Amino acid sequence: MSASGPHTRFAPDRGLTGRMVTTMFLIGLLYVGFTAVLIVLLRGAWPLIVLIAGGLFIAQFWFSDKITERAMGAHEVTPEQYPQLHGTIDRLCALADMPKPRVAVADNDMPNAFATGRKPEKSVICVTTGLLRRLDPEELEGVLAHELSHVAHRDVAVMTIAGFLGVLAGAITRIALYSGMMGGNNRSNNNDSNAAIAMIVIPLVSMVVYAISFLLTRLLSRYRELAADRAAAQLTGRPSALASALTKVTGQIAAIPTKDLRKAQPYNAFYFAPALSARETASQLMSTHPSLEQRLEQLGKISAELGR
Repeated sequence: MSASGPHTRFAPDRGLTGRMVTTMFLIGLLYVGFTAVLIVLLRGAWPLIVLIAGGLFIAQFWFSDKITERAMGAHEVTPEQYPQLHGTIDRLCALADMPKPRVAVADNDMPNAFATGRKPEKSVICVTTGLLRRLDPEELEGVLAHELSHVAHRDVAVMTIAGFLGVLAGAITRIALYSGMMGGNNRSNNNDSNAAIAMIVIPLVSMVVYAISFLLTRLLSRYRELAADRAAAQLTGRPSALASALTKVTGQIAAIPTKDLRKAQPYNAFYFAPALSARETASQLMSTHPSLEQRLEQLGKISAELGR
């Protein structure tokens, strides 16, 4: 997993890559430990549970673009309908030497954008009508370059794999509690005792694994957002335009009523900027994105580097 795609001109960022690899290693280590616990506690039942959870993972991974598009109300648009949007993406794809993704628009006043798809050839970039109304061409280019960086780096695939452990932990908890595999009227006292212990231990272990996996995945998500900001700024050569877009989008989102933001929050991991109120942005440990201050500080450093 590198900070730049194998066939693109997005600039690498070895510092962020190292942190992302470390985080993925910790998530993998957690998964190995969790699997070992399952084998001990569930004996013959664990393959079925892994199979069910694996099916959920494959469905999410394979159909991520369609699921996300439908959930966010996006629809594909043609170059005739949105010539400026398509033209900007065409230029950026040529500059980055990468295939052009499908282009979609969501009729939503919240200024935002997202990219999804398991690989560049199956990806889609979506912007909201609210974003198109509020940004000037250079700012829009910065946002689109950020999203194209996610596509080039296969970030959706990386985050889906990283989040699989949490999905598996949740599935284990539900199946262990409700499937009846641990119960039954014809068990011996010893088996009943073991079943009771398993029904207590499995949910507890699953909850701990889910919590740790959740925090590590959020950490990885924040790293990848910083990597996408850096790659976009270096590709376009205009970090100030991306900084301006970030400031504008974040300020506009914070002004949207909280009840409207709550509807969009389940999809924060996909967005260019999270749908959070000003008060909620203080809780960075749980956030899918770095703070605005962190992102602007990095862009300021890039601007200084490019100016030398």
